[in-house]
Amino acid sequence: MPNFRQLEVLRTLLATGSTVAAAKTMGLSQSGVSRLLQQLEADLSLTLFVRDKGRLVPTPEARILARDAEHVLLGLDRFSSLATDLRSGAAGPEVVRIGLPASMWENFAPPMLVEYARDFPGVRIETFFETTTTIKRLVEERVIDFGFLRNEGEISAGIVLQRVATGFSVCVIHKDHPLAALNEIGPKDLRNIPLILIGRQRPARILLDQTFTRAGVRQNVKIETHTNSSACAYVAHGLGISILSSFFANLYRHLPVVQRPYVPKSTQEFGLATAAGAPLSLAAQALMEALKRQIAQSQL
Repeated sequence: MPNFRQLEVLRTLLATGSTVAAAKTMGLSQSGVSRLLQQLEADLSLTLFVRDKGRLVPTPEARILARDAEHVLLGLDRFSSLATDLRSGAAGPEVVRIGLPASMWENFAPPMLVEYARDFPGVRIETFFETTTTIKRLVEERVIDFGFLRNEGEISAGIVLQRVATGFSVCVIHKDHPLAALNEIGPKDLRNIPLILIGRQRPARILLDQTFTRAGVRQNVKIETHTNSSACAYVAHGLGISILSSFFANLYRHLPVVQRPYVPKSTQEFGLATAAGAPLSLAAQALMEALKRQIAQSQL
């Protein structure tokens, strides 16, 4: 079976008419060109060139084969170009889908996508802003390529989770609030203080409620909300104090708020979820790396 290099020799010899010129064009030795031609003729059991006064004259069979050889070589060139485009992002999947918590739409996702969109101009990006439960389902059903979520316990066998960030519980307080003077804050410091808490029945909220119960403090919940971004915005407007993961609170440091550690201390883990047994495209892998870089930047 002829190989790529043998077909290149056939094409170049037809164009140049000598092994010396073909060797120079291909960056090979003259003996290397002759050897490849001999191998090709042996593989095909055909004479492709005859010598006439120092020149190689192609046989009719060589000219017929050369036409198909040109098509094969052009196809291989296109194949190599496509591989290059896939690596660079100029070609690839039409769309990459990513799932993120709703609180990451405003200050996290846009800067993450700026660099990526420049490097992968041919890729359309679809962002899903959902809860951890929904992101898990979308990953498992392969609706999205991957998702960023809080690790809230058991992960199904259909999902692979790669830990990429951690946080700890903090009180988010308006910068002018009297409690901003404390180094850390516990349930007893929050007695009768209006609270802005993330929606009930979520694992993190249940654990938080238990700390108040153990301290014998009744919560004064002013606002129930379902996104960290809205909680920080409400705090910035003086509506109360919120207790969040520092990971999300760090995304809103531009607001007139400060953070103080909440005691008893608790930590949160965050990860990137992918479907088990479903390799990511290069374009999706690159978006995942862009997300990791943005995580590192947002937590500085």
